[in-house]
Amino acid sequence: MRVEILGCSGGIGGNTLRTTSLLADRDILIDAGTGVNDLPLDALAAIDHVFITHSHLDHIACLPFILDSVGDLRNTPLTMHATQATQDIIRKHIFNWQIWPDFSEIPSPENPFLRFNTIEVGKSLVIGDRSITALPANHTVPAVGYQLQDLRSGASMVFSGDTTTCNPLWEMVNAIDNLRYLIIEAAFPDSERELAKLSKHFCPSLLLEDLAKLESNPEILITHAKPGLFNQIEAELLRGAGRRRINMLMAESVFEF
Repeated sequence: MRVEILGCSGGIGGNTLRTTSLLADRDILIDAGTGVNDLPLDALAAIDHVFITHSHLDHIACLPFILDSVGDLRNTPLTMHATQATQDIIRKHIFNWQIWPDFSEIPSPENPFLRFNTIEVGKSLVIGDRSITALPANHTVPAVGYQLQDLRSGASMVFSGDTTTCNPLWEMVNAIDNLRYLIIEAAFPDSERELAKLSKHFCPSLLLEDLAKLESNPEILITHAKPGLFNQIEAELLRGAGRRRINMLMAESVFEF
């Protein structure tokens, strides 16, 4: 399985800061933040599945534009996978004919550009030789993370999405064999610990406390750092990392497992 990081910033600015989106192989997108903007039309048209962690704009901003740009270049609907709660929010507030057309009805309800598929925490969806499993998360809106597993090698990557302390997440992560990579957020530095707690994000001290619950030793990659705070968050994490392998995630990174 090949995963390319299209965007992993907690905001935008310049040519390097793009919000969350991961491209798995050529046909699966995990979240649809502004990192998607760099893909050419043929790459956008090749995406068959978009797995959404939660409804916040930095994770869904480009989904409406994908449909508008390449819906007519495809022979089948693009499938958006999300929990029922997240679907309800996106349908009510985005695909509502006021913010954006409802592409689940365009060009017709019988042959739309978009269809919805409901996922549940702990349930896996197999697409070819890959398995995608929704994991628990703890955020200000209904949210999940995802386990991506290559069924041929048995290796996995976990993406937390946006979350703060979440014991059920660690219970499921600790049950994963051959976990190669853990992508997990740290949005704020420790000087903004109270804001992190209020907005249900991690800061370095909160994350390091939670990482004590992780029983395996994957490479840990930090996502969602707020613009301008990247270096401070990195320094605070590295001071407390101990034997953990912790690195800041960078856009355009590629992982194979």
